[in-house]
Amino acid sequence: MRNVAIIQARMGAERLPGKVMLEIAGQTMLERVVRRTQRAQTIDSIVVATTANSADDAVADAAGALGVEVTRGSEEDVLDRFRQAAEEHAADTCVRICADSPLIDPEVCDAAVRAYRDARPRVDYASNKLEPTYPLGLDVEVFSREALMQAWNSATEDFQRSHVTVYIYQNPSLFHLLPVKAEADFHSLRWTVDTPEDLEFAAAVFSRFGGSNDFGWRDVLELLEREPDLTSINSGVRPRELSEG
Repeated sequence: MRNVAIIQARMGAERLPGKVMLEIAGQTMLERVVRRTQRAQTIDSIVVATTANSADDAVADAAGALGVEVTRGSEEDVLDRFRQAAEEHAADTCVRICADSPLIDPEVCDAAVRAYRDARPRVDYASNKLEPTYPLGLDVEVFSREALMQAWNSATEDFQRSHVTVYIYQNPSLFHLLPVKAEADFHSLRWTVDTPEDLEFAAAVFSRFGGSNDFGWRDVLELLEREPDLTSINSGVRPRELSEG
């Protein structure tokens, strides 16, 4: 089974335009996500799925320079863009990662992929989003190409097309779902990047580790225990609603 990490990335973002190409302690956010995903042991290939818009030429060029594959498709119908990426790059299993997650963790990626792979009876979808316990920004979704195609064929609402997997996890009668959980609940921690405050938080974390990507999410937990004031940088950010895209 070929496990393909598909990273959705585009320049258009309402809260923080161009965020995937913004610098975080010496590397763009896209590079952070790619480099950290490359450390996962269960990933066979990485694809950056961006749009066909000229504004996203920079994203495609940057992904190529990082040595990963690129798919370019619809901006609004992200579900179709994922379907295209899965087909073009022969994904048996899709591992969905967002480009606004610079602290994405290879250990968490591997845990989700192995939970999906080892589940008996087999499941269609495994994710730490189902019963969230990991910090926001460590989201990993693992699902079969067959489940993706079923969603692609059946999803009709705009929000179902723009969020890729919402049709799957909102239809447990159609798909076998498996939550992937941490040993404790850390979900109140916000490690995603959607606002300038989030970017400032991420830059502060990476600067504490010398600009390297060679640290894990547990190292960040220890850092926040030592420097709890770091969490105040973006603690007031309102979480984005599903309807906001």
